[in-house]
Order: sequence, then C-alpha cells, then structure tokens
Amino acid sequence: MPTIEQIRSALSQVAYPGFTKDIVSFGFVKSIDLEPKPCIVVEITASSDEIATILKNDIDAKMATIGVTDYALHIDQPKAPKETSSKGKNVAPYIKNFIMVSSGKGGVGKSTTTTNLAIALAMQGKKIGVLDADIYGPNIPRMFGIVGAKPEVVANKVKPAHALGCEVMSMGMLMEEGQSLIWRGAMIMKVIQQLLTDIDWGELDALIIDMPPGTGDAQLTLAQSVPVTCGVVVTTPQTVALDDAKRSLDMFEKLNIPVGGIVENMSGFICPESGKEYDIFGKGTAGELAREYKTTVVAQIPIEVDTRKGGDEGKPITYYAPTSQSAKRFLAAAETIWSKIEEINENGGASNDTIQPTVGLDGKTSACSSGGHSHGSEGGCGCH
Repeated sequence: MPTIEQIRSALSQVAYPGFTKDIVSFGFVKSIDLEPKPCIVVEITASSDEIATILKNDIDAKMATIGVTDYALHIDQPKAPKETSSKGKNVAPYIKNFIMVSSGKGGVGKSTTTTNLAIALAMQGKKIGVLDADIYGPNIPRMFGIVGAKPEVVANKVKPAHALGCEVMSMGMLMEEGQSLIWRGAMIMKVIQQLLTDIDWGELDALIIDMPPGTGDAQLTLAQSVPVTCGVVVTTPQTVALDDAKRSLDMFEKLNIPVGGIVENMSGFICPESGKEYDIFGKGTAGELAREYKTTVVAQIPIEVDTRKGGDEGKPITYYAPTSQSAKRFLAAAETIWSKIEEINENGGASNDTIQPTVGLDGKTSACSSGGHSHGSEGGCGCH
C-alpha cells in the first residue's frame, strides 16, 4: 500500500480544472487516510458537476499510476448557483452578471481587490471575466502578470487574454505602456461601450469591472449599458477615504445598483516575522458606513508583504498564497458577494430601466430618465 506522502505527491499532479495549479497547492485536499482502505477528501469551491467529474477522472488516473484502484474519494462542493433574471438594456446579454468595483478615490487597492475577487470566484468554478475600465490607470495587466500581452482579433472581435482562470481585457493591452490618454467624457463613454460589445467574452457567469475612481461618465455609461447586478465599494479605514466611499455608495443608490458589500483594504498590518496584526491605519471604521447604507463589510484585507509583491510581480496572493490571511479573506468575500448576487437574482434581478437616457421636448438627451428615484431637484437619478 502506498504511503500518505506518495498519495499526496500523486494528487499534486492533478491540476484544478481551468488552472495550471494543482489541488494540493490550492489547499483543496483536506484529508488522506489509509485505513481500512485509502480515503481522500477533496473540498472545492466550485458547484459545477462538470468540474467534479473532471477532477474525479484525473484523480483516478493519478492514483492508478501508484497502484491504487480501490479507494474512496469524497468531493465536497457548494450548491449550484441560480440563473440570473436581470432585465433592462444589456449590450452584452451573454454575460449573466455584472459586478462594478468602485472607489471614491484612487490608491485604495481597487485593482488589487478586483483581481483577487475575480480569481477567488474563478476558483469557485465560476466563468469569470475581468474588464479593466479604469481608462486613465489600467493596472489589471500587471496584476495578472500579462504586461505586454497583445489581444488577438478574430472575425472583428477582440479575444481577451486568459490568465489565472479568468478572461481579461484592459485598455492597457491596447495602448503602449506609459502612454497617457487625454480624453473628454464622450470618448470615455464610447470606449466603455466598445469594451463591452467588441470583446469576445463568451458566456460568463460574471464580468467584474474595475472602474475609474469617482462617480462620473464611465460609471453612468456602464450602468445604462448593462444591468449591473451589484456594486462593490473599496475603501481604506481613514476618514478621508470613507468620505469618498460614501459618494460611491450614494452613486449606487441613485443608479439603482444593489450593493454587494464594502471591502476595507489596508485594514491592519500583519508582521511577516511574528504574524501579529497591527492596526497602523485603523481598522473596522467601514462598519458604520455599511450600516448607514444597509450593507455589510465583506472583507477586512490586511497589509501583507505578499499582497504588495503579488501586485507588482503579477502573482496575486489569492492564487499564489491561498493559505495566507488575505487570500482566505478574499475567498470568503467572494462567497459572500456571490450569495448576494443569488439573492438579487431570486428577487427579480438587476434592472437599468429607470436610468435610461430620454429625449425631452427640447430634443436634448438627459443622462437619466425621470422614472428613477428622486434625489436631485429635477427628479430622476440626480445625474443630470
């Protein structure tokens, strides 16, 4: 009979479907027992029966190479997600859900959050796309380790890059590195629509969109182009960041976008030597903001050296260090956000009907229709 070490070694050659990384490195192998016969317990975050079947066949093949054919394999997985019921204008109907990741200001870790949430959802078996809509600061290619990648054009459609289990597209892949974009709002609005319609995303469970900081043309254009299933706000614990995060939450409210939660980034610092956590920038301050807007803080992500290195080197912590504190919190946040998405879809789904542009008697197009919630002096969504 082979040893536990030999079985673990064989399992370390089984790649998780859709990834090049193996199930042992991902931490999915929970236990290996030998008596009364070999028994392996694998816990995956994917609900897909297809993924479970692929894993079972691959594990059977690797176990056979070490002479084990009579053994027990238990693959634990969550329940299957429900289909979306979103309605309204949707220029990309083959995408089931849209997640807008927003921040009131730059420098709070929005792209890092987008990257790691996307990978966490992909690890849960979802088909995930990442759209870097941060036109002025497209950092997603570096985060995913695909700096210099040039997309392929097939039948007048641009193919996104495939990286770390996700389909990825960014303006950073369509322009020279370091080139500045000096565009007016109309150009930004046009390119946002093109990134949705001219990219061959395929069928996705969700497209996660890394938005520019603030509450401007890009956010309104996206919300009017597709029914955004939920928005995620990224902030840091400092008061000045929370003030700006409040503006993002107010924007979601005015655009009728359900809030998936708040990510409090740089929430504490984990010392690499001792593992002790210090609240150097504060911690937990986003809780009051979450209560005010009737949402939750889905993650408090600490400062870890591996998080910074992962962003700089294109090795996101959730993929390359899945047992780290930050990775565990991103994985938990992804589960919470997906549960919120399922709840939204069960209750009728997202809709952007009330914020579509309308043409008045003067022949001019307003930003939003008057059918939305009244926040501004002239009604509508307050975006005039």
